[in-house]
Amino acid sequence: MEAYILVNAELEMVWKVAEEAPKIDGVKAAHAVTGQYDVLIHVVFENMEALGELIRKIHNLQGVTKTHTAVVVPPRLY
Repeated sequence: MEAYILVNAELEMVWKVAEEAPKIDGVKAAHAVTGQYDVLIHVVFENMEALGELIRKIHNLQGVTKTHTAVVVPPRLY
């Protein structure tokens, strides 16, 4: 399973969050972005419990103030 975690971070911590996030097992990429959120993190996980653990680890990164998670919906099977 995959998800994108959109992160709000303290102003001077955006790059630090984007650099530290990929060190978490399950994080495939992290990018500082413009717009409503500051960092976009792509994660892969086995189940919702594992996703919850990833979110907890991301929240524990210094500078993270808030997250929003978008779970990828698998393609439709016909």
